[in-house]
Amino acid sequence: MTWRQYLLLALLGLAAVTFVAALQPSPGYMDADYYYAGGLQLVNGHGFTEPYLWNYLDDPAGLPHPSHAYWMPLASLLAAAAAALFGPASWFAARTGFLLVTALIPPLTAALAWSFTSRRDLALTSGLLAVFPAFYLPFLPVTDTFGLYMLFGSLFFLILNRKSSALNPLLLGLLAGLMHLTRADGLLWLLVAFLAVLFVLPKPPQRRFFFIFSFLLLTLAGYLLVMIPWFIRNYAAFGTPLAPGGSKMLWLTSYDQLFSYPASQITFSAWWQSGLQAILRVRVWSLGLNLSNMLSVQGEVFLLPLIGLGLWHLRKDRRVQFAGLAWLMTLAAMTVVFPFAGARGGFFHSGASVQTVWWALAPVGLDRVIAWGSRKRGWNAAQASMIFRPALVALATLLTAVIVYGRVMGGGGAPVWGQENDAYSQIKTILVSQGMTDETVVMVANPPGFYLASGNPAIAVPDGDVNTLLRVARRYGAKYVILEEGGTPGGLKPVYEHPAEQTGLQYLGDVGGAHIYGIQP
Repeated sequence: MTWRQYLLLALLGLAAVTFVAALQPSPGYMDADYYYAGGLQLVNGHGFTEPYLWNYLDDPAGLPHPSHAYWMPLASLLAAAAAALFGPASWFAARTGFLLVTALIPPLTAALAWSFTSRRDLALTSGLLAVFPAFYLPFLPVTDTFGLYMLFGSLFFLILNRKSSALNPLLLGLLAGLMHLTRADGLLWLLVAFLAVLFVLPKPPQRRFFFIFSFLLLTLAGYLLVMIPWFIRNYAAFGTPLAPGGSKMLWLTSYDQLFSYPASQITFSAWWQSGLQAILRVRVWSLGLNLSNMLSVQGEVFLLPLIGLGLWHLRKDRRVQFAGLAWLMTLAAMTVVFPFAGARGGFFHSGASVQTVWWALAPVGLDRVIAWGSRKRGWNAAQASMIFRPALVALATLLTAVIVYGRVMGGGGAPVWGQENDAYSQIKTILVSQGMTDETVVMVANPPGFYLASGNPAIAVPDGDVNTLLRVARRYGAKYVILEEGGTPGGLKPVYEHPAEQTGLQYLGDVGGAHIYGIQP
C-alpha cells in the first residue's frame, strides 16, 4: 500500500460522510443532541454543566446540573474543540472533528487488512467497505461516539502488530483511557489491554516477569494519564471518581425505569424480587436483539459469512483472537449486565470498536471462497477476483445508499432527519405565545434536544403516572409538559390519549402528534 492509496481512501471516506452531513440539519436524536449541547456548554464558557436533566438517576438537586453524569465526555470535548476553531454557533463546525475522524477510518481499515495479509487488493477492498459502512454511515457525521470508537479500536489492533517496544503498552493504556473517556463500557478495553500485554506483546525471554510487570504498569499509567483528570472532576462534582448515574443501570427491570423518579426505588432488592424468570427472560430478549444487530449492522447480512471465513482462516493471529474476545466481552456486558441499554443501542455503539477488524476480514473470507471455487469448480481465480471483489463493494455501496435514503431522507424527497428539532421549534413558538420566557423549564422526552431547539432549560418526562409527573414538575420548576406519541411512558398513556381530562394539567394544543400541556399551580 502506498500513501496515495491511503490518501484516496481518506478522501473517499470524507466525501461520503460529508455528503450525508449536508442532509442532516441537526443532531437528530438524543445521544447526539446531548454530546452537541455539552460541547456548546463548554465552548460558551459554562464548563461541565447542563441546563437540562434527561434522567434522575443521581437524584439531581436542580438546574444547572453537573454534566456527563451518565454518558462520557470525549464526544462533547471534540464538538467543543471543533466549534471553538470553526464557529461556536455553527452545527456544521461542531461536527468537523467527527467528519475528520470518519475520514481516517477507511485508510486505517486498509492498514489493518494489510497487516493481516500484506495484499494490496484485499486491503483496498477492506478500505472501500469502510467508505460505505451501511448502517453506520447516517450516524458517523453527527456528534456521537461511533467514529471515535472505530478510530481507537483500529489503532489498538495496529499497535499489537508493532515491533517490540516499551512504548506499546503505554499506547495501549492511552487508547484504553480514550475509549473509557468516550463510553462507559470503554473500561472493558483496559482489561483487553492488560490481556494483550500478557499474551500478545513480545517480551524478551530474559527477566520475563520483570518485563510483564513493567508493561502492565505502563499500560495502567497510560490509562490513568487520560482518566485521572476526569476522575478528579467527578469527585469534585459527585463525591465519587465514577459518575453515580451508571450504577443504577445494573438493577433496571424495564427500560422506562431509566427515567424513574425517585431513582431510590431502583435497587438490587427490587430487581431480585422481580423474579429469576423475569431476569432471565430480559437477558434472552436482549441477546436476541444483540445477535440481530450482529447480523444486520456489524455483519451487513451478506458480509457475515465472509467475516466468519476470514476469522477462521486467520484464527491463529493473536489480534484476530483478541478482536473476537473483545467482541464477546462487549456482547456479554450489553446482554447480561446492561440488557436494556445494550438492546436499545448500547451494543450498536460498542460494537463499533471492532468493526474495522470485521471489514478487514471480509475480503479474506471472500478470497477463501474464490480459492475453494478454483479448487472444486475450476474457476479462474484471477477472473473470479476481478468480478467478486468489485461486486462486494457494490453491494456495500447499494446497501449504504438504501439505508441513508431511508434513515436520513425517510424514503421521500425531503430529509426527515431533524424533524424533531423542527417540531420543538414550533412548540417553542406556541409556548412563547402562552407566556413562556427564556428561563421557563419544560418537561419533554428529549431535554437536550429541546434545549438546542429553544434555548430553554428542560427536564425529562419521568416514568410513572400523572402524580409522579406533577411531583417532578414542582420539584424542578417545570411550567409546561410535552408528551410525544413515541416517547410517553406507559403510566402516562392515559394523559396522552385523553389530553383534556387531566387534573393539574391544561391542554394547550398539538404539534405533529406532540401534546402540549401547561402545569397548573
